[in-house]
Amino acid sequence: MQTKPYRIGTRGSPLALAQAHETRDRLMAAHGLPEEMFEIVVLSTKGDRITDRALAAIGGKGLFTEEIEEQLLSGALDFAVHSSKDMPTALPEGLTLSTFLPRADPRDAFIGRTVKNLADLPAGAIVGSSSLRRQAMIRRLRPDIEVVIFRGSVQTRLQKLADGAVDGTFLAYAGLTRLGMQHVATEVLDPKEFIPAPAQGAICIEQRESDERISALLAPINDRDTYDAVACERGFLAALDGSCRTPIAGHALLESDTIRFSGLILTPDGRQAHDIAVEGLRAEAQALGRAAGETLRGRAGPRFFEDWV
Repeated sequence: MQTKPYRIGTRGSPLALAQAHETRDRLMAAHGLPEEMFEIVVLSTKGDRITDRALAAIGGKGLFTEEIEEQLLSGALDFAVHSSKDMPTALPEGLTLSTFLPRADPRDAFIGRTVKNLADLPAGAIVGSSSLRRQAMIRRLRPDIEVVIFRGSVQTRLQKLADGAVDGTFLAYAGLTRLGMQHVATEVLDPKEFIPAPAQGAICIEQRESDERISALLAPINDRDTYDAVACERGFLAALDGSCRTPIAGHALLESDTIRFSGLILTPDGRQAHDIAVEGLRAEAQALGRAAGETLRGRAGPRFFEDWV
């Protein structure tokens, strides 16, 4: 029987802590355990410390996980809680994403300083975003506005917006909801027109692949719908690239035993794009997403990806 607290690794932003607390609370309810049986361990990652450059310029998604994964592999942590969209498709050997909490609303939210909608921004307005996907999609929809790199926590970005650094910014609606800040969204975008990032809105738990004790602990809180949808979306990512160097959008919807997937790849300037919509068996979710990615890769041709490196 476990006598010492389970150690949960997380980043230290308010959103990361909210996700770790949700995970802890679900485990407490599932197993009838007291709060003192869980210790939330906050770790600073390189991605948190370097906020003045684009992620693509300093190494991509792995910058948000490297320090945490080192602690997992050493046994200092029992498991770690992440935003699924921040996870590279290739994990360190010995680690796995075993568990996904029920997915929150995956849509993107626009927060305007003086206007409510992206479409209402005047020509020459400035929009800030840290996501290459959002940057490319904004440029595709509004080539007449300027897009700048905009990094930091949710609170930091909103403060920069309030201070007039930009005229608008984008955040995941799920993150705002988890922080109780959904009211700041001035527009929530239609996912058919502004396809979310693969795995957006889903909290995942990373653990040592061979740790059966932790697998048994986490199993009751795994949400199968989220697990299958994210498997499809990450399969799509894996076929293309899956780092922060790539403007990729992908969203899967489940209906009984069927999964429907929509995907989009763009050049960073938004001028060229290829999209795909497929459906298949839920049991083959990951293979469906991967096949969709391979189809788009073949359709786009090698020259399309020259700006991705």
